[in-house]
Amino acid sequence: MRRTIKYVLVAFLVLVVVLPGLALLFSKDARSEASSLLACRTLAKAGFRPIADEQQDRFEGKVQEYTAKCRGGARALAWRATPWVDWSNYWGAGDESSRSGPTLFGHLSRDGRGVDGALLDLEYQRVELFKFNLFDNLTFPEYVRGRDGIPGRALKVWRAMRLPAADPNYRAVGGDGEQLCGGDLIRYRQLTGICNDIRNPRMGSTGMAFARNIPFEEDYPLLGLTDIVRNRHGGRISLLKPDPQVISRELFTRRQSDPDHCQEGLADGPDAHCDYVKAPFFNVLAAFWIQFMTHDWFGHLDEGKNSDELIAVGCADRYDGDVYRPLTDDEVSDLGCRPGDRADDALVAEADPPPTFQDAQGRTRLARAARTTSNLNTAWWDASQIYGYSARSAQRVKRDPNDAAKLLMVPETTRSGSGDQQGYLPIFTADDPILPSWAGQEATGFPDNWSIGLSFYHNLFAREHNLFVDEFRRRAAADPEADSGLRDPAHPDQVIRYGDVAPDLLFQVARLVVAAEIAKIHTVEWTTQLLYDEPLYQGMNANWHGLVRADNKVSRALAHIAVDRLGRSFNETDQTQWYSVFASGAGITGLGSHRYPEGDKGFLGIVKGAEDIWSLSNPDHVQGGVNHFGSPFNFPEEFVTVYRLHPLVPDLLDFREYKAPNQIEREVPVASMVRAEATPAMHSEGLANWALTMGRQRLGALAL
Repeated sequence: MRRTIKYVLVAFLVLVVVLPGLALLFSKDARSEASSLLACRTLAKAGFRPIADEQQDRFEGKVQEYTAKCRGGARALAWRATPWVDWSNYWGAGDESSRSGPTLFGHLSRDGRGVDGALLDLEYQRVELFKFNLFDNLTFPEYVRGRDGIPGRALKVWRAMRLPAADPNYRAVGGDGEQLCGGDLIRYRQLTGICNDIRNPRMGSTGMAFARNIPFEEDYPLLGLTDIVRNRHGGRISLLKPDPQVISRELFTRRQSDPDHCQEGLADGPDAHCDYVKAPFFNVLAAFWIQFMTHDWFGHLDEGKNSDELIAVGCADRYDGDVYRPLTDDEVSDLGCRPGDRADDALVAEADPPPTFQDAQGRTRLARAARTTSNLNTAWWDASQIYGYSARSAQRVKRDPNDAAKLLMVPETTRSGSGDQQGYLPIFTADDPILPSWAGQEATGFPDNWSIGLSFYHNLFAREHNLFVDEFRRRAAADPEADSGLRDPAHPDQVIRYGDVAPDLLFQVARLVVAAEIAKIHTVEWTTQLLYDEPLYQGMNANWHGLVRADNKVSRALAHIAVDRLGRSFNETDQTQWYSVFASGAGITGLGSHRYPEGDKGFLGIVKGAEDIWSLSNPDHVQGGVNHFGSPFNFPEEFVTVYRLHPLVPDLLDFREYKAPNQIEREVPVASMVRAEATPAMHSEGLANWALTMGRQRLGALAL
């Protein structure tokens, strides 16, 4: 009997494993894989590519033929002749359809080689972007020349990031001496965004100049600051060249198969319909999410206003052949643009000729851009769109008069849902510091560009704030003497009991929780769906969790290498290239959050049973893992410019009620629910119905 079973098993192995394996060996696919593995051998022998010494030699995402063949086979080879980056054509580097059948296993498999190769390509580009594309308007000469014997790209502290004497917190951070944030300044988020970096208090705060990602000499081509810029653009490009209205109407306007049923996005009722290209994934909630986020990060306007000077906004000419010519009346009519429109001109912080300096090669460089603008918001993920970013905006944030820990929410009496009883944000009053165009909107810190989508998110996270307060209070009532887990940086060893947490502190703690939730959603959920491929999914999760998510020997070793060794080095390669590689192992939530005694580190910090001595009283621990790669953080103008995601929002929303989720009740124009009109739409239909409506409808594809 045993012999029979043995023969059956052998026969089974021959039929299921051996014969298919032999077939694979002599198949076209096997020959292709053998050729690909030979290319991998060539790639391994070639070793790592060097980091470029000059900007013109940097890696632009195009790899050698053998590299493409190793990581993506025939498809990657076929796309090498295009201008696009090669990694998007590697095995496994797209969505599910990019996966290849198993050949080898793990990182040596086709998908493993493809995804790992894509991550390596992205890391090369990341390191070289740090090296060549950080142009801060306040500190650029130091980035180029260094300071006090420290190379520029290894600098972490700058005088330009100090609080000025006029700031009310000037003395609290050290005044004229070394400035260091502590105490209440690091206990929770500050209104103007100061002290997120404890050694550079002004970094990312309200009013700081936007940075650039391109050389200052090239950022205003219409000024023609250099011969290269003048020759490259030759007067062919400026604010109105090419004509923005012509571009908008010809490229960004959705063409309708039945214009009468769309009425340029204003149609309403059962027969309303507007064509749009639907994205294969992602819903309309995601479209409004990114507007909700950008309101947290940056703003060029001063309380919704630019300068008082009005300028033309196009609908004047088009590029025809090699010249610009005026539009004819018929062309204006066909395009539907408006030559009489005017807009307020942009606010400019600095327009005088920029100072210059000499670099190490004796070349004359601009110390800042020819024109600078200020970020009139905080540049951090701090939920400033909800809670405010200045003294004026904070006046618009309504605290509950009966409970200072909560945001004021007004119950909706016309609806009976449990969510409606949690309430909606109150409406602005005549005493609030607002523009006339904001009257009738729900009260919040950042009320500009208001719509039904912004109303949804502000109400959602205002409720989340209050629900956190309720849960904290529930635990406090159950055991008021228990340790709340909160600590005061001024007294870090003192236990704070649940019952000792005052309403103002609880309000700030709730803000920290909401801001963290928003940051995590954007990092590992929103972005990974917009950039729907495996390398970006792994990369964004590494930004949050680290490539090694668990707190184990490997993650501790990576953190030790990045923070304790590379982070303390003044070598540019250590601070930028190698730090970038190893910091991705620990992630932003764990990098520098552990410390172990110097004598007990062992090999790469891996010591069994070592006691974590991280302390809130030690500034080096609090600031552990921070690396700005030689240039203080702020958003560059280029980031703001490319965040123009017009096609995402459809003209009409397919309104649904949660009681009948599969039935579209009617089409509702988005344009009918902006500014004050968003308020009755939100209150009459309710947050739950709008969640279902926007959650079930596909957003528009990012396509012309």
